[in-house]
Amino acid sequence: MVLTRRLIACFDVRDGRLTKARQFQDNVDVGDPVEFAARLYEDGIDEIVFYDITASSERREIDLVTVERVAEVVFVPFTVGGGIRSVEDMRAVLKAGAEKVSIDSMAVRDPSLITAGARAFGSQCIVVSMQVRAVPARAEVPSGYEIAIDGARVMTGMDAVVWAERAAGLGAGELVVNSVDQDGTHAGYDLEITRRVAQAVNVPVVASGGAGTVAHVAAAYLEADAQAAIVSSMLYSPRLAEHYSVRELKEELMAIAGVEMRPPGS
Repeated sequence: MVLTRRLIACFDVRDGRLTKARQFQDNVDVGDPVEFAARLYEDGIDEIVFYDITASSERREIDLVTVERVAEVVFVPFTVGGGIRSVEDMRAVLKAGAEKVSIDSMAVRDPSLITAGARAFGSQCIVVSMQVRAVPARAEVPSGYEIAIDGARVMTGMDAVVWAERAAGLGAGELVVNSVDQDGTHAGYDLEITRRVAQAVNVPVVASGGAGTVAHVAAAYLEADAQAAIVSSMLYSPRLAEHYSVRELKEELMAIAGVEMRPPGS
């Protein structure tokens, strides 16, 4: 059976504004996340993921006001992450309009949060996002890819594939493989680690970090076996000269690469 692939727009939100970074640094202001969400929804995006990018570092609650405003204008699956430290935080995000919650650094610090969230809301609700850096392979990191946390500022010594297997076993319903090295470069996803994680787990894997062309997105699906791909720069980054509409992206992916997707406008 051929799987229908998903196209996911990523929103990095800071102080209620949509921003865009390069390798987790130097965020530039893009605009109002509510306006962009409404436009992308109307254009046929399959899902939206919203990260409150400073909630964890500032040790504060997630920006639920902006989450609610975005949720009011989109009617596709909506994932929210940033500063989620407990099942109570997850519940607050879901009440604000999210369908799924994303945990990252906190999942590494307290893996039991994955299981607690899955028990409370179902595995399909729990997304574990992985910040991954390529490193020289060594005994504790045999894959050559290490997990980073705290906005990729802290290396953990954990092997990315081992962590992916553990997170899925603890109850994560989906894994996002976010390449720190490729993030914001427009040079393409890290297909190697995306493929290795997809081969190691039996839950959907999402490619993230680096998309700049239609060929990059197609490769995530067809070469790395990602079930979904996150795009941001291609849709709105001021650092990328040529932008695509969701419709254009999907039409090229289906017509040129033969990728099975939900047609735009459906």
